Amino acid sequence: MDTRLISTFTTLARTGGFTAAAAELHLAQSTVTAHIQALERDLRVRLVDRLPSGAVLTEAGRRVLERAQQLLDAEAALRAEARSGGPIEGEVTVGATESLCAYLLPGAIAALHASHPAVDVRLTPSGTAGTVERLRDGRISAGLILEPALRAADLVIEKAGTLDLGFACAPDHDLAGRKAGWAELAGHRWFLLEEGCTYSDDVARELAAGEHPHITRLGSVEAVRACVAAGLGLTLLPTFALADRGLGSFQAPRIRQNSILLARHARRSPSRAQQAVLDELAKAAALLS
Repeated sequence: MDTRLISTFTTLARTGGFTAAAAELHLAQSTVTAHIQALERDLRVRLVDRLPSGAVLTEAGRRVLERAQQLLDAEAALRAEARSGGPIEGEVTVGATESLCAYLLPGAIAALHASHPAVDVRLTPSGTAGTVERLRDGRISAGLILEPALRAADLVIEKAGTLDLGFACAPDHDLAGRKAGWAELAGHRWFLLEEGCTYSDDVARELAAGEHPHITRLGSVEAVRACVAAGLGLTLLPTFALADRGLGSFQAPRIRQNSILLARHARRSPSRAQQAVLDELAKAAALLS
């Protein structure tokens, strides 16, 4: 079986469209289509439904995807073994929350490139559920997850650090510098990261006990912080996203402490490039604790 067809299939599954897959693989769109059709003929099953919204994996396609990624991993391991002792190189895709993508990963990737310039790291912002799903179907090689704890039999999950969180408001907000309970806090407007962010979801659940909680969910740390700095409401963010930003702070009842968890698929042996990325992410996460 031609592994180029497998590579095209996994790229199409990850990008969700023939045009995007062609651009990433530097191929003509017709070539991507031909690769998928050839693979479908070889396997004697339809792998992809072509819809106006993009390419959607069929049930058979979803079953095949994990094995396809395992095959590509095995090929990469074979090539790495053949040239072991040479430079570490390859592409590694990492899934992480938006806040970690913005504040932890840039430094980690810069440090990695300094020692392994041939390793190409690609980031996929996602919450816990999205990261776990992408690890399982092979769309990403490693994941950084923010949860108090997480167990999954098919994943290797290690605690790499602890996330320090802080409640923030505008410096002149009437809550600045004092403590308040959830009943009082539910009467204020809040700006939280989008659903799937564990600590934001925890705050939203606490506020839900109020009669009419005012919660706006945003997909960007910068957007949340700008709204709070303008005096529009309150938030909870990692302290590394609040440092030196001229914001006020207040105290609220404790919520669950979140760990920074480093995850990979249990049945896929990491390549040298993937292991280098995992090691660098572990070091970066430990520095946040």
